[in-house]
This record gives sequence, structure tokens and C-alpha cells, in this order.
Amino acid sequence: MNRLARPFARRSTARTLIAAAACAALLAGCGGKDDKGEKTGGEKPSAGASAAEAAFPVTLTNAWGKTEVAKKPLKVATVSDGDTDIALALGIVPVITPDAEDGGPVPEYKQRALTKLGAGKLKTYDDTDGTDYEAIAAEAPDVILGMNTWSMDTDYAKLSPIAPVVTFTDKAHSDTLTWQERLKTAAKALGLSAEAEKVIAANEKATADAAAAHPEFKGKTYTYAVVHPEQITFMSYADQDPGVFEQLGFKKTDKAKNYKADKNAVSLENLDELEADVLLMTYPFGDNGLLSAKELESNKLFQSLQVVKGKHYAVIPSENTLSSAVAYPDALSAPWIVEKLTPILAGAVAGK
Repeated sequence: MNRLARPFARRSTARTLIAAAACAALLAGCGGKDDKGEKTGGEKPSAGASAAEAAFPVTLTNAWGKTEVAKKPLKVATVSDGDTDIALALGIVPVITPDAEDGGPVPEYKQRALTKLGAGKLKTYDDTDGTDYEAIAAEAPDVILGMNTWSMDTDYAKLSPIAPVVTFTDKAHSDTLTWQERLKTAAKALGLSAEAEKVIAANEKATADAAAAHPEFKGKTYTYAVVHPEQITFMSYADQDPGVFEQLGFKKTDKAKNYKADKNAVSLENLDELEADVLLMTYPFGDNGLLSAKELESNKLFQSLQVVKGKHYAVIPSENTLSSAVAYPDALSAPWIVEKLTPILAGAVAGK
């Protein structure tokens, strides 16, 4: 699923069923330890390490020029939360990352990965004012991942003197690339293409297993709407990337064709546009949203919807970062999204 709307993002950029082990299964390996026994960044050596080394140097074309990675990187820096997740999914603990949580709790799926890799806590920089180039340079990274950022137009010239920058080939790709495409490009620069394919396969299996376990999902129509500060947004518009909902068997409503990326507001007078077999709402802006869940649910037109009367309506929580993760899925969060979203969907289909 591609990015749904920038306001969902955590400050860096993407600020952003299956057993709990599904996420851990995606991790390709872990780092080594230094002479003090502390965990270091980098992936665990494998039988294919020599083959990966032979693949270098790697030259990648991007929207600002070309990047050459002379040898297999060991020290990886990231400029967004999504890039941090790419590194972790591939078994690499970045040497430095933006503080996507602003000092708050780390999302469950990320903490699982960190625990699996024995990393404990990431080293971060304050990105309130954007990318901290000095902090990144101080870590002397071998490569900088920038596959999930909207600020590369500004960042590239300042990051490229520090280390090779791995980013997209077209500026439009900051919004349009799938997480699989981002992962594959990053993995090529890291000599971990085989690991990336394993991550993708594990994610696909997690989703397929969840869909198989819930045949009642198949063919049900859904509407996914988000309460933004200025409007209720019809997110499951016709041209939207199907994402996890449709991978699990759901399909868009006929009303979806009336909406598109730049025409997606639903007025309070037209709440019947939300009608579907299953209605999913989320309120990621809390008190700053157009209206609260209580206010919407007390609206008489909303109460008159068949999907609401039948209790086939559910709220995707934002407190645990699920709504943000649904909007910005990546290699690390995708199986966790399936794990957390599936019971919500099952309850909505059942009318519980």
C-alpha cells in the first residue's frame, strides 16, 4: 500500500492473523559485538556473505545523480523512520537514526525487531528541524538510506559528501513507491537482495495465512475513512493502492469511484457515502481532528447508516501507531499490521 496522506506521518517522514513471531521471522540476522561485548550495527555474517561481497561495487542511479557503493556497507545511517525499519527488517542496526518517537515509546513492531537483534535502544538524533547532517557525519556511516523521505531534494547535496546516499530514481517516487520497491533498492546497495526477498515472502505468507483463516472477509465491501483536522477523508478511493484490506479479501465500494487523491473529502451532509459492508474509521489527530469519535457517532445521519446499525463499524486505533502504520506500511510493520488489524476486521464483519 502506498502512502495515503502526509498528515499521518511522524515527524521524520513515515511517522508513521499471525502469531507475534511473524515480525521476528522477517529479520535476516543480527549484528556482532565489539571488544566490550556491546551490540554493533551490521548484519550477521552468513554463508552467502562472500557472494554478496562479490556483487560490489554497486552503482545506483537516483533523481540527483549516481551513487556508488564500493564495498559491502557495515555502518548504515538512516534519515527517516521508514528507512530505519528497512534496515531493521534486513537485520541491520543503524548507527544513527532520526528520533521518530520524539523520546516516546517505540512501536511494538520496532521493539520486537530491536529485541531480536539484541540492540536494546537505537542511537538517535533530534530531527525537529530536519535532518541533522552533523550527527550523521559524526558516525562515519558507509551508506545513508533515504528511501522513505520527502526531504531528499534538500538533503541530498548535504548528505552525499558524508557517504553514498541510497534513494529513489524519480522525485515522484517519494510518494509512489511500494514498500517492497523501497526495500529492494536499499537491499541492493547493502548486498542483501536475497534477504529482501525473504522478507517480502514472509510478509506475503503472513497476509495469505490471515486471509485463509478468515474466509468471511472475501468479497465484503469496505470503506476506510480518516478524520483529518479539516475534513473526513475517503481513503479507500478507486485508484488507491489496494493495500492490506484487499489483500485480506475485501473490495472497495461502488462509491469509491467518486473519489480520488485530490478529491476525497466527505461532508457531514453526505455521510451516506461511507456505506459499505464494513466501515473503518480512524482519528489520528485526536482533539485536533474535525470532530471526535463521540461527535461523529452521535450524528443522526451517521447513526442511520446500515453499516453502523448492524455494528459492522470499527475504529482503527492511533494510540498504538496502528493507523499510522496502515497508512505507511513498510517491511517491518506489514506483518504486525496484519496481526493487529485482522481481529478488528473480524469483529466488524461479525457485527460485534
